Amino acid sequence: MITWSYSSLKEYTTCPKQYFHLKVAKNYAKKTTEQMLYGSEVHSALENYVRDGTPLAKNYERFRLPLDALLEIEGTRYPEHKMALDADKNPCGFDDEKRWVRGIADLLIVDGESAYIVDYKTGSNKYPDSKQLKLMALMAYAHFPDVVRIKAGLLFITRNAFVPEEYRRDQISRLWADFTPSLERLKIAYENNLWPATPNSLCGWCPVDTCRFYKER
Repeated sequence: MITWSYSSLKEYTTCPKQYFHLKVAKNYAKKTTEQMLYGSEVHSALENYVRDGTPLAKNYERFRLPLDALLEIEGTRYPEHKMALDADKNPCGFDDEKRWVRGIADLLIVDGESAYIVDYKTGSNKYPDSKQLKLMALMAYAHFPDVVRIKAGLLFITRNAFVPEEYRRDQISRLWADFTPSLERLKIAYENNLWPATPNSLCGWCPVDTCRFYKER
């Protein structure tokens, strides 16, 4: 059975060849960039502040205002909350062998029939992608059956920008439909061993140096 996450599906749609080498053959590993290290450091600082009130480092104090606004939302907070679903889209353990899809919500707040999902971003807000929020919402609906309404958003913490989304439980089928074409392509790729290279703006960060589109930086 194919297992996936928002990030792995995005890797596949960006370039099937890179996905093959990273996820199937596993003969290459993704390069760790300074931007990735910074993103991980910021996420850790935000998580600790929201969960335990751990003081922010001096260079991150500018992030306090939007975080304090999130802390004012009523409900039970679940920082870095892990969720997974099986192939029938029922809840299962994050590391369960029967898992089909899984993901981690940077911040999930549940208050009765309402929930709030926030995804922290340290990059540019020029081209916001809400699909990760949709997937987190779908998993939240499965794990918290009383939740009806979800307010979600991409918090571009370094840009002081917030991109909001809203979902209702009666939209579940439509939300899943947004993932169906890519998942069908991924299934066909596995069945037929089809992993074509797709040149794109991220080729300069790709570790697959045997690809004809490889660009060394």
